[in-house]
Amino acid sequence: MNVIARSTAVAPFLRATATVVSNGGLPVASTGKVHKPKIDVPRPFNRILQQTMHQDFLTGPTCISSGIAVSTRVYQRRLAHTDIQYPDFSDYRQDEVRESHVKSKESAPSRKGFSYLIAAGGSVVGVYSAKVIVHDLVGMLSASADVLAMSKIEIKLDSIPEGKSAVFKWRGKPLFVRHRSDSEIATENKVDVASLRDPEEDSARVKDPKWLVVLGVCTHLGCVPIANAGDFGGYYCPCHGSHYDASGRIRKGPAPLNLEVPPYDFIDNMLVVG
Repeated sequence: MNVIARSTAVAPFLRATATVVSNGGLPVASTGKVHKPKIDVPRPFNRILQQTMHQDFLTGPTCISSGIAVSTRVYQRRLAHTDIQYPDFSDYRQDEVRESHVKSKESAPSRKGFSYLIAAGGSVVGVYSAKVIVHDLVGMLSASADVLAMSKIEIKLDSIPEGKSAVFKWRGKPLFVRHRSDSEIATENKVDVASLRDPEEDSARVKDPKWLVVLGVCTHLGCVPIANAGDFGGYYCPCHGSHYDASGRIRKGPAPLNLEVPPYDFIDNMLVVG
């Protein structure tokens, strides 16, 4: 049709008809110019908050136009259901830095002083709590009054005849106090120390040769020996057959060590153990 319009006098009318058909039936101005529909161009979006390009794409459709001698413009259409309101934390901020024009450096000393005060108060409370806990723990684990009362025992030596052994209770353990005769003292001093399993001189085990003070606990498995018994006239453990002499030294049997000698002293005619 355009070719025919160029070659005839009705060219303007045919050209207008072709334009109307191509425009979808919209009217054409009498001047012969084609009436084009108005295109709404989105207004430039001015940012209020600093956002990245990634945030622009997330908040709505974004259009970017650029070219030679054309400044880059970002057009954005924000949808109501995608608007994100930034939270306001002003209620949680201190008065000194709540306003945007106030510099935080100006009020830093006062704010740090408050933090230091809180830290110091918490430290004092923590140290005092630890002291109370340790004090209560030590008091709970310490010995009771009845145990402390038994920490020492006083024995009248006149109540034990010569050649006999008496049994007492000291700190929950049996205590053997033996009044030795002269023959027993001589016999124990003649023993060859090198032949003993646990070598120890008789003089090193007694403060007074007349008195032998030992704990009545077998060093094998903790049984209680029998006094004035055994092959050596001292102590005999019936559990596994350990024999001790009159100085409490192991002479025969499975026991590895001599009977233990507790700390004791002689005060006048009194024996104080502990």
